[in-house]
Amino acid sequence: MKKIPLLIAGAVGYVLGSKAGRGRYEQIKSGAQKVAENPRVQAATHKAQETVATQAAAAADVAKEKVTEVASAAADKVRHETSIQPAP
Repeated sequence: MKKIPLLIAGAVGYVLGSKAGRGRYEQIKSGAQKVAENPRVQAATHKAQETVATQAAAAADVAKEKVTEVASAAADKVRHETSIQPAP
């Protein structure tokens, strides 16, 4: 039942989009290109990319440390449990 409104909305969007035609599509495309070529937008994009790269590297370092800690703790636990149990 929830698919019907989605299908109706898709059909309405398709009809309205096809009525707008290629000319409107080209207008929207050229507007988007102007925004993308704006130096302020490019500067903000570059800054965002640098921030993401820096944060990703920091997150990778933290994840590596945590994985090492967990692996070490698991190895210690296995060693401890095997030393407690008598050999068969």
